[in-house]
Amino acid sequence: MKNALFLLTAIVLILCALSAGCTSPSETEIRPGETPTPTLSTTATTFPATSVATPVTMDTLPPEQYVDLQLTKERPDYTLHLLYNGGKGEISVQNILMRVTLPDGQVTEQYMNDGQRKPRRGDELVIQGSRGSDRVEVFVTSSGKTYKAIDRPMLITFV
Repeated sequence: MKNALFLLTAIVLILCALSAGCTSPSETEIRPGETPTPTLSTTATTFPATSVATPVTMDTLPPEQYVDLQLTKERPDYTLHLLYNGGKGEISVQNILMRVTLPDGQVTEQYMNDGQRKPRRGDELVIQGSRGSDRVEVFVTSSGKTYKAIDRPMLITFV
């Protein structure tokens, strides 16, 4: 009787394992397709002005999505500083791009976010400028749409 009970228990356990799918191949053999995660670089990229792709949308930022950006050019080393101070629309800001075109045509772009987080109050971008007039363009991506927030020449005047 003990042997019959043991045999019946073994058969029931095998049937349960088969119906539960516990006999499928191991994880190393079956893998779902993985979606690659894009990574954004915070390093400055320098390339000729002719190969720069301008963001598609060039609208100005709506008042309800306003963010405070301060752009300065420092006197001793001619660096251009962009300081992000938040604002009404800071909750929907996804990215900030600063593009500097030097008088010789060289273009440098730098993103404020590092691909891991949104820009935060107090974040700053610093790009090396020149002694001459540098054109600075700042693009803000907010709610999936890119807006041109700043487009102006930066020149140091000596007083």
